[in-house]
Formats: sequence, structure tokens, C-alpha cells
Amino acid sequence: MNAEESPRTADAWRELAEWLRVHAPASYASILPPATDAEIATAQSRLGEHCAYGFPPELVDLWALAGGVRQIDIDEYDEEGEVATGRFLPHGLLLTPEQSIRPRLAGFDRQGKDYWESAQWVAPFGNYAEATDAGLYLSAEGLGEWTSFEGMLMTEPRYPSIAAYLEGVNRTLMEGPTDLMGTQVPGIVYGCLIWQNPDQPRLDETHADWRPVH
Repeated sequence: MNAEESPRTADAWRELAEWLRVHAPASYASILPPATDAEIATAQSRLGEHCAYGFPPELVDLWALAGGVRQIDIDEYDEEGEVATGRFLPHGLLLTPEQSIRPRLAGFDRQGKDYWESAQWVAPFGNYAEATDAGLYLSAEGLGEWTSFEGMLMTEPRYPSIAAYLEGVNRTLMEGPTDLMGTQVPGIVYGCLIWQNPDQPRLDETHADWRPVH
């Protein structure tokens, strides 16, 4: 990451947060306060112990604005618990420092074999807060998709930085087209921004109340 990425990341995140505040207040309320230095240091120590590298500076800068997300109670509308209020990105949740290292460390078996084959990455975004099995990894080369659902797989980077990814999210929300980020398109349900493929919706009971942004 070059020196220009940090302010770009901060600007893009603040723009996204403001959009959420106005259009998806439940998602906005899901954003956690900035991560503490201790939270980051504890997770980075574990990562360094097992993998001998640390967090990318751009991710640390993002955590200085938001330390992750939490689930807001919307059971009044969502009795089945389908809607993750903090899942307002195309690739899921902003993970906390501790959550971000779990997928990488899960690549080690009890004998110490590394099934990620020494790849240097962490997971800033994932599909679940716990037991994450898919999302975006961040490495020196950028952001790409990873999954451990059916074997451990990583794609080539799709975005050069977190800043570029968040800027793409913002363009999709504010300008369109709705499929700028791929088949997952943004919509609002119960005050939450939720991305899904309209042809193969992730939501079931609540899908009828989901409205696309564009």
C-alpha cells in the first residue's frame, strides 16, 4: 500500500458510513467504535507468532475508524433471524482484528502443517463473524476472494486495495449501475443494506420486503 491509500480508505469509509446513516440506519448502528491499540496488538501478536508477519497498514487505518460490526436486534421484523444488520458489504462483514486472523490460522493442522502454504494474508471481510468460511483476503497484492468451504481456495486479487474496494461500493450505491460489483446487488430491508443476487436471493422469508437501491 502506498502512502496515498490511507486517506483514500478513510474518505471512502466515511462516505459509506454517511450513506448508511441516511439510507440504512440499522446497518449504520451496527458499526463498532474504533478498535483499541490493545485489540490490534493482541491479534497481531498471535498472527506474528504463527505466521511471522503483521497486519497491513491500510487495514489498521480502517480499524482506527471502525473496529468491526455487531448484530442489532430487529427481531420485531425478522423473526427468522435472516438479516445480518452488519452485513452491508458485497462480501459480508467488516471483521474485528481477532476475527480477521482466524481464517488464516485455521490453515494450520495439529502437526503445524500450513494448508495455506505460507501465503501472507488476513481477512478484513467475511461472511460470518464466527466460523467464517468465505470472504475477501488482503495481501500485499490487494484484495481477493478466499473460501475454505470446499477446500482452501484463493483467487487472484480483484481490487488493488481496501480503498479501491470501498470506492467501488460507494459508486454502486450512489451512482450505479447496480451490478457494478458483480451479481450481488444492493437493497434495503428493515433499515439494513443487504447485497444479494435477485435471481438467487440469499434472503428467504424476508426477501419480499427487500428493495433494490436502484
